[in-house]
Amino acid sequence: MAGMGVIIVVGAIIASIIFANYMYTQYTTNYIEAVGGKATIVGPVEYIITFEGTHEGSKEVVPENTFVKIGITAKNITDKKTIISGGQFYIVDDKEQKHEAVYGEFSSKDLFLETLEPNKPIERTTQFDIPFDEEKQYKIIIRPQKDQSTVDTAVVCITNC
Repeated sequence: MAGMGVIIVVGAIIASIIFANYMYTQYTTNYIEAVGGKATIVGPVEYIITFEGTHEGSKEVVPENTFVKIGITAKNITDKKTIISGGQFYIVDDKEQKHEAVYGEFSSKDLFLETLEPNKPIERTTQFDIPFDEEKQYKIIIRPQKDQSTVDTAVVCITNC
């Protein structure tokens, strides 16, 4: 009788280890490395990120440092509507520090919040206020929206790759 109890306990331990490994692989972030200008798929959206240069802002919004502008082409590759926002994008500098996008009306193409229709690409821009150095490498991190139900996160190199 005691031998059967040991077998049940060992079986339960093995089953819990298998279940834990399964859950770990289902919810671990999948980092996708890419280079600017190339298509990158994060969940239901295909992105093409390009470096658009730097600028000094507008009369209403002036940067502390320099605005680094990126171009974003986004295409919903599923048959359901989805949303993208400027808050999904971060720039990472050479010191591995993350900076959030800056919202402002710099042009009619600025990204704030957009609904993506299936198979209809859009082109938008966003910018980041960072101390920019042309000699250093910068990367863009694309995180999915919560409703996109994916563990993918893209890291797109945009300068000095």
